[in-house]
Amino acid sequence: MKRNTSPAAWLLRIALLAAAMILVWHYWPAKKVESVQSADGSQIKFRTQGDRIEIYYKQQWTPFFVKGVNVGAALPGHDPGELPISREQYLAWFKQIQELGANMIRVYTILSPAFYQALVEYNQQHADSPLYFIQGVWTPEDELIEQKDAYLDSIYAEFQSEITYAVGAVYGAADIPERFGKASGSYRYNAGPYLLAWHIGTEWDPEMVQSTNDKHKDKTGFQGTHVTTKQNASPFENWLAEMLDHLAVLESQNGWKHPLTFTNWVTTDPLKHPGEVLIQEDMVSVDATHLEVINWPAGYFASFHAYPYYPDFFGLDQTLMDMKDKDGSANTYLSYLTKLKAFHKDIPVMITEFGVPSSLGIGHLANKDRNQGGHNETEQGQINASLMQDIASAGMAGGIVFSWQDEWFKRTWNTMHFEIPQSRRKLWTNVLTNEQYFGLVAELSGKNGPLKIDGGASDWQALQEGDKQRISSSHPGWKSLWMTHDEAYVYVMGELEQPFDPEREQLIFGVDTIPGGNRHAKELGDAKLDEGLETLVVLGKDEESQVKIASNYDFHARLYGNQYGMLKVKPEDMKDDSGQFAPWKLAVGLEQSPPDSTKYSPFLDVPAGMLKRGTTDPASPDFNSLAMWQAEGSVVEMRIPWMLLGFTDPSSLQVMSYGEKDGKLTATTTKGIRMLPWIVQRSNGGILGLDRTESVYPVSKLPTYKWPAWDKVQYVERPKKSYDLMKNAFDKIDDGFAPGR
Repeated sequence: MKRNTSPAAWLLRIALLAAAMILVWHYWPAKKVESVQSADGSQIKFRTQGDRIEIYYKQQWTPFFVKGVNVGAALPGHDPGELPISREQYLAWFKQIQELGANMIRVYTILSPAFYQALVEYNQQHADSPLYFIQGVWTPEDELIEQKDAYLDSIYAEFQSEITYAVGAVYGAADIPERFGKASGSYRYNAGPYLLAWHIGTEWDPEMVQSTNDKHKDKTGFQGTHVTTKQNASPFENWLAEMLDHLAVLESQNGWKHPLTFTNWVTTDPLKHPGEVLIQEDMVSVDATHLEVINWPAGYFASFHAYPYYPDFFGLDQTLMDMKDKDGSANTYLSYLTKLKAFHKDIPVMITEFGVPSSLGIGHLANKDRNQGGHNETEQGQINASLMQDIASAGMAGGIVFSWQDEWFKRTWNTMHFEIPQSRRKLWTNVLTNEQYFGLVAELSGKNGPLKIDGGASDWQALQEGDKQRISSSHPGWKSLWMTHDEAYVYVMGELEQPFDPEREQLIFGVDTIPGGNRHAKELGDAKLDEGLETLVVLGKDEESQVKIASNYDFHARLYGNQYGMLKVKPEDMKDDSGQFAPWKLAVGLEQSPPDSTKYSPFLDVPAGMLKRGTTDPASPDFNSLAMWQAEGSVVEMRIPWMLLGFTDPSSLQVMSYGEKDGKLTATTTKGIRMLPWIVQRSNGGILGLDRTESVYPVSKLPTYKWPAWDKVQYVERPKKSYDLMKNAFDKIDDGFAPGR
């Protein structure tokens, strides 16, 4: 007898089959990852043992030294909260990261479902050598800093909720609703078997920590299911234990246990620094040894962000001068790490952020020239490699370099007041903002690649006519002059009537963007202009090639002199048409006085407008990522960072104004750039290019280089020279095991 099956029955069968397939897919990674079962039935892949991390590999526990990279959430043109990175981009990055020799990546917060999907797919394709990850959980950082109370109900509840979402996202069992600036969506890929550790929190504001401790003296002695505090734990450390215990309870429900840690940094480390000047940099400690785990065989470790240039005691503290490198110089970073490791006697310590940026701009000076910026890509790699070696030499459990990719949205303390409006920072890249250039992978502006600074014109000829503008060819001494731009630079290429010889002459380009500026100056000889210049670009010998800024337009002097009173400013230099052009500078240290500091500390600044001669062609043995100009024969090429020309946001044509509003620097809209070139002969001081038939030179009649505002960016991605140097550094450090052997 033939059976009839109703449509409803078929639909039920299909639904059950689909559900079964989803369950198989969801738990399949666990079957492909070797792990050990603990006494309570939980799976363990990584654990802490003494002062090291171990991995369960080939049916035994093996030491595992972490060699990692921090992966950010943003791409050029986007804020990190937009989470723009695709599954395909992640897959490509994972391949490059593993080829680097890294054995894990760290992410700071919950990422989009595409990240976890890509990680599971990549590791299933590389089952013998998977790429592990550390999952961070971001705190309500702004609210913590503003409210200065970690126990506020809103902050407490929000962080616990974020931890709950994070566990669900990692184990592929979450549906996170849309939230502004945060990840959302359906998480169905179980990445838990590839997790190395949980890493909660951010760099703690010391005033917030101190305030929390003062307001909640009764918050001590937390005894959780898996995390507890010792008798001497502070209220803030008690809060951290509560959050870690909440995480541990949730994870155990998924059948796994992984090592636990919280973010910390040098500012709130448990050491005392007698050489530190700023009070708040040594005012309070967050001590990982005040927490311990129970019934958590995966263990617990301490983690620190530690850079060699911040805080300032790295260059001042005499107690850190006790360790010398082979060249006899003091290695204060290694000394610090050694002391940090000695403090944490019985638990592993991991340096989860370290590195220096490949940027023109500098934020802080450091021992051994490990400055926050001022390095080309090769120098960045050499320094990062030496820091990694220091981390290994100090007996740490691993090091995670910051960062994988450059990040355009980032700000830094000594340029952020000059980026107006700040909301559009992501739409251009400020070469003076060092924080944007920490990556081992360069996120270059649109023409920084197609246009190579090498003294050749062929790449300019390949540009479409609408993508470059010919400036009037009537300038004496020049056959032609061209301009173009991208998200980082203004580019200029010209052909002189004679080959350029810096020993014989200087090339000077006056730049006018808004009414005002210098209409006379020593660099102009006896010429007078009908419209003033904001900046001068000087090309000549190495020590003189630079961008200079009109003294009354100099926003460095206006901010730190007129407003903060840290610089001496001559009244005559602040007048319109002062006739003075000043070297471009960046602050690297603010003036400090008691009671905010332990002693007086002077204001410090460094040159920022020097222009290096060289080539930006990565294939050339003379490649220098910070090269800004080159000349070959009669062809001269240069690229000038937008901010050096006074721009606060080129994407909306904003330049710094000459005025202020409510005591703050303000921006105004420019119609474009007028450029006036002239040539100075060294032999007699003669000037070619400022000849005039009128009493003043008509700058106002020069053609204006114009461009439309932009809201979308173009960029070029490539590994930096530092990538290969870090690869060599990772290769030299034994991570304790060899996948695939």
